[in-house]
Amino acid sequence: MTPPRVSVVMSVYNGAQRLASTLDSILTQTFDDFEFIVVDDGSTDDTPEILRRYRDPRIRVITQENRGLTRALIRACDEARGVVIARQDCGDRSRPERLAKQFAVLESEPDVVLVSCHTTYHAPAGETLYVAEGDGEEVRRSLREDGVEHIRGLSHHGSAMFRRDVYIEAGGYRPQFRVAQDLDLWLRMAPLGRIAFVPEVLYEATMEARAISARNRDEQLESARIALQLRDGGDAEALLARAAAVRPAGPRSLRRAEADAMYFIASCLRRRRDPQWVPYARSAIRRNPLLLRAWLLFVRPAR
Repeated sequence: MTPPRVSVVMSVYNGAQRLASTLDSILTQTFDDFEFIVVDDGSTDDTPEILRRYRDPRIRVITQENRGLTRALIRACDEARGVVIARQDCGDRSRPERLAKQFAVLESEPDVVLVSCHTTYHAPAGETLYVAEGDGEEVRRSLREDGVEHIRGLSHHGSAMFRRDVYIEAGGYRPQFRVAQDLDLWLRMAPLGRIAFVPEVLYEATMEARAISARNRDEQLESARIALQLRDGGDAEALLARAAAVRPAGPRSLRRAEADAMYFIASCLRRRRDPQWVPYARSAIRRNPLLLRAWLLFVRPAR
């Protein structure tokens, strides 16, 4: 059997609420020479049942005990047969021409190793928050030179498409990075070739208060600092041991992180003059009554 040109890889853990929408967004792509590798990372909700309903031969489901996003992605990429790997996050959607347009860049520009696109970010109820754009040359320069305060990456981890041989040459996702695994990989890919962006929105991401990036901000920052120290020639053995030792925040910190995420969503909606900012701000205050920034949203004039 001839292998597909593209392997789309995704991990899902208890993602039943938005899983079907995500699956459908890939299965209805205008580009159809792909396999869709979905790792069910120990889900305990309706995820396994939803996956069983899909009879599309392009879907390959791998079931494993819960091991976390990074190890699930490592397994998916190890199983990939395509010359190109495309990421997709459960809960997000790819627009119909995403695979076709990103693959066309890799096919026509041999020196491009990693391609992204613009991403629209949505609130949990679907409200538009903002659009993340990017310039490939600037992102590559930033990945090679900038510190943690100014580092720029792709518009979203799920927006990435990259050559499989370059992924292998770079060393792939490293299991020591529970979070910031994408930044760590892009840092090692950047010296190997150009980075490009398709200059249009082809990916739509939904921000959830309980998402990894929302609840593990401190862990994200520490892991990013370690990845940059590795880029800059630090002791690999010691730094990877530090990365493996980074642990998520406890339940109390989690509630504060969720409040911060709700405040951020409320702020974005308020700037867009979307009245739905109010329930998100109230939700932030319920989670953390001491979050002064959320209270101030009700008294400061909108900009």
